Amino acid sequence: MLVYKRVLLKLSGEVLAGDKSSGIDFETVVKICSAIKECHSLGAKIGIVVGGGNFWRGRSSGDMDRTRADHIGMLATVMNSLALADAFEQLDVPARVQTAIAMQQVAEPYIRNKAMTHLEKGRVVVFGCGTGNPFFTTDTAAALRAAEIDADIIFKATNVDGIYDKDPNKYKDAVKYDNITHTEILKSSLNVMDSTAASLCRDNNIPILVFDLTDPMNILRAMKGENVGTIVVE
Repeated sequence: MLVYKRVLLKLSGEVLAGDKSSGIDFETVVKICSAIKECHSLGAKIGIVVGGGNFWRGRSSGDMDRTRADHIGMLATVMNSLALADAFEQLDVPARVQTAIAMQQVAEPYIRNKAMTHLEKGRVVVFGCGTGNPFFTTDTAAALRAAEIDADIIFKATNVDGIYDKDPNKYKDAVKYDNITHTEILKSSLNVMDSTAASLCRDNNIPILVFDLTDPMNILRAMKGENVGTIVVE
């Protein structure tokens, strides 16, 4: 029994690299998509926003113009989106890629009504190119697309099993939150999402569930409402 019927899943680009330092580990991609298939088979409607950090991190681009660096990052998300779509198709899950920057030979342009039609027809929709604008992260894109497709919640799949008061990889006394509000995240400057994304979720009453993707089946557990991470709700 699914607790959430329509979900926006935010994947970092780094998780698609698996044990590699960069690029795409297709075996890892298939494992993630297999877990999503389990949710899809139960009737979940799923949109996905993926980052591009396994190929490009604009903040590390030195003296490069920020706008151009961000555009390169958007193209990186398209490579990841196409890899996800290919894995879904190999698993017999219908999927579509929509990009916020038009590239008709590669993917559909993002059109909200068309995305909604795909979801209603049982297709997984992968959103590439972030918001299509520089200076906005893919976290903000996830918040925006979640609002546009009327998602019940955002699943933010990371390499940490929830939200802590400080980095658990550096501090042994870090305390994990079971639940927290968007306002507390903004006030405490917790490194969960950027402030634009957190504000957008707060203003539109969109909950966020942060959990560990080391075990991809956590996606299915989260769909069923099991306690797999930290819930953010105002």
